[in-house]
Amino acid sequence: MIAIIDYGMGNLRSVQKGFEKVGFEAVVTADPRVVLEAEKIVLPGVGAFRDCMRNLEAAGFVEPILSVIAQGRPFLGICVGMQLLFTDSTEFGLYKGLGVIPGHVLRFPEGMEAGGEKLKVPQMGWNQLSFKRRPPAFEGIADNANVYFVHSYYVKPDDDGVTATTTDYGIQFCSSVWRDNIVATQFHPEKSQDVGLRILKNFAAMKD
Repeated sequence: MIAIIDYGMGNLRSVQKGFEKVGFEAVVTADPRVVLEAEKIVLPGVGAFRDCMRNLEAAGFVEPILSVIAQGRPFLGICVGMQLLFTDSTEFGLYKGLGVIPGHVLRFPEGMEAGGEKLKVPQMGWNQLSFKRRPPAFEGIADNANVYFVHSYYVKPDDDGVTATTTDYGIQFCSSVWRDNIVATQFHPEKSQDVGLRILKNFAAMKD
């Protein structure tokens, strides 16, 4: 069973529909006990890091998430769900994350340019992936594949060795990470058409 964590901060149905399109059943759950029993776990996230972390804590999901990750079960973080894995975020202050991956969540710098034009923050739209490492969930994804982003903040891992892909948006930032049983993306696979569906299918087919 694939459990999609419902803590009030994500486009959960679109993620569920993405798995359904590639032939896998996923349940949206607000019950931490279901997460503890699931074979694979998905943590989506939309909105402010601070609010997402507060909701996770209030709903009792922090310990189950840490437990299933420690047990080695496949774990997929999406957008803010990726950022929450890190040590802390500078969004609206300084707020602690789950601390699973050492590193920080930072805002895009002001005044970024590309081709002589000022870049808007948030980054909203399609951009390319440059592979540093290729996790099993990214099997069959072409170099420079286009995926869909909506974000003003990005992750900066302490150890670049966890970076799976980078993306260029004024700066080169980490757009996905891979460590052991964890894969997480700043972009939205569920909004990234065939490329995103391939990632969801690969993840769903992963073994412990």
